[in-house]
Amino acid sequence: MRIVPLISLVLFILCLSNPVQGQENIGKKLADVRSPEVAANNTVTFNLVAPQAKEVYVLGNWLSADSPGGDKLRMTKNADGLWTAKQATMGRDLYLYNFLVDGVRINDPLNVYQIRDVSNVFNYFITNGAQAELYKTHAVPHGTLTKVWYPSAINHGERRMSIYTPPGYEGSKKSYPVLYLLHGMGGDEEAWPSLGRVTQIMDNLIAAGQIVPMIVVMPNGHTSNSAAPGNSEKGEYPVEFRTPDVGTGEMESNFMEIINFAEKHYRIKKGKKNRAIAGLSMGGSHTMVISATYANTFDYVGLFSAAYRLTDAANIAVYDNFDQNLLQQKKNGTALYWIGMGKTDFLYKTGETYRKKLDEIGMKYSYYESEGGHTWSNWRDYLVKFSGLLFRN
Repeated sequence: MRIVPLISLVLFILCLSNPVQGQENIGKKLADVRSPEVAANNTVTFNLVAPQAKEVYVLGNWLSADSPGGDKLRMTKNADGLWTAKQATMGRDLYLYNFLVDGVRINDPLNVYQIRDVSNVFNYFITNGAQAELYKTHAVPHGTLTKVWYPSAINHGERRMSIYTPPGYEGSKKSYPVLYLLHGMGGDEEAWPSLGRVTQIMDNLIAAGQIVPMIVVMPNGHTSNSAAPGNSEKGEYPVEFRTPDVGTGEMESNFMEIINFAEKHYRIKKGKKNRAIAGLSMGGSHTMVISATYANTFDYVGLFSAAYRLTDAANIAVYDNFDQNLLQQKKNGTALYWIGMGKTDFLYKTGETYRKKLDEIGMKYSYYESEGGHTWSNWRDYLVKFSGLLFRN
């Protein structure tokens, strides 16, 4: 009996019966089933091949208890074991979703496009038209996104940040203004580039002539982590939403090291009129405090669904001295102090109270109120609106 040809024959048969495809698994081709399918009118169809499943739903960030069908979209199965659900015309945006299969949440195996948000991984899709087109990669000149390590006094080592440089940066000697863009609690230096679609937004707005070309610096605001999960000396650590550094004031107190590094290593125009800072939620609080602490450093300030003071603890200088620093910031003046908030944001009252404080001291600001709540849908929109107002003076 010849063993080698028999083994080869068995392996060949197994390959033919294996539905998995990839560079290293060339086997039986799957039926042409795709998911999701986004129609021209933004109706979206979800598909899942799961013949043995008993109950399947779509879990999406556009669904809530107030949605017509509730917070889950039910899928139905045909005779071939294909589950399908159709979501009627959706808005023009980027959406996240998973499947719930017999009580177990899974990602869509037919959709390779995924985004991590804190400790969860979601599939995503982008619909068509209007604002959604800003979140897509189009045939326009492209900027460059790099991950940069810089020396930090916080952990006596190095920390990582993401930096976007506009199209043509590498081939020129031109200097640019800079936007420091801060993430929310649970985020890191990858949040704005992935969930916020910063490179796509910047490329598309620059190509359309709607914003001044700028450098965007996106640091990691959780000082107890030197980099995003899987990229630091901590290895594959459990990802936390609220890390021990929240409310310590370390990010705010040491922000000049980020500015100094960026201005030393990149062609950034110097001076207050060429610097902007903005952030969402926790990053909004950081922005509020940093811009007041360094009261003559930023001419443009953006608060996106901003939190206020991140701790009630005393003896943290950047918090305890905030009121007097804010007065100095008001005295020095800003070209733009911009506040964006959703009508159903859980921080709505916090924002209302803070605006009252600004009114009481006579500090000028611009206020934009949107529909929706504490969502990336709003924060991407705020970035588009805020960036269009920068460096026009």
